[in-house]
Amino acid sequence: MSVLGHRPGCSGSRAAKRSASSRKPRTAGFSYVEVLVATGLIALALVPALDSLSTLVLGAGIHLEHAGADAHLSSRLDELLATQFSALDAAAVAAASPAIPTSYSDSSGSLRRRFVYLARYDGDDADGDGNRFTGGDAGLLWVRVELEGTTRSLETLTTN
Repeated sequence: MSVLGHRPGCSGSRAAKRSASSRKPRTAGFSYVEVLVATGLIALALVPALDSLSTLVLGAGIHLEHAGADAHLSSRLDELLATQFSALDAAAVAAASPAIPTSYSDSSGSLRRRFVYLARYDGDDADGDGNRFTGGDAGLLWVRVELEGTTRSLETLTTN
């Protein structure tokens, strides 16, 4: 007798043999149709994903351009605010209008040219006309830095 309790040379019943032989063995792997369906689904999912990536790349470039423009404008505004108030006030009086660029603007032909506008500012509207640039206060200046050819600008008020 063997260890498992079977007699040598004796196999199981005929029913057990028949049921074992009637089962087909399971093959490993995927069928050709399953591979085609999976490939098709992946291809369909990749099209919008790649489209969104191209939008992301374009958006990153635009963001980089805007961030560079803002830094360029901000650097000039910081330079102006570090300048003595009397020099800025003299340039504002010389310009005589908030629509005329002052001598603090970049020279023509400069790369990414910045225009600087200075004007005395009527903060309390003492003359009552509703225009903040007429009858301006002597100790208050409006400062605007604008990037040529764009709508990008920064502006602030400064005092002496």
